[in-house]
Amino acid sequence: MNVMSRTQLAKNKVKDIQAGFSAYAETEEMTVLIRKELHTLGIDVIEDNTSLGSWFIPEKRA
Repeated sequence: MNVMSRTQLAKNKVKDIQAGFSAYAETEEMTVLIRKELHTLGIDVIEDNTSLGSWFIPEKRA
């Protein structure tokens, strides 16, 4: 069984966002890690927060 760190999981989700896909975070901890990574890389997203988690949707550039 492979164990992946939460930091690496967040980085993988950010790679998905960079590729144009949306990413979902079920926990506040994962949401914070994704936000930090997005901020570090200067990536703009639309963040949709619900009671069940957060969606990160890449902004389309014109």
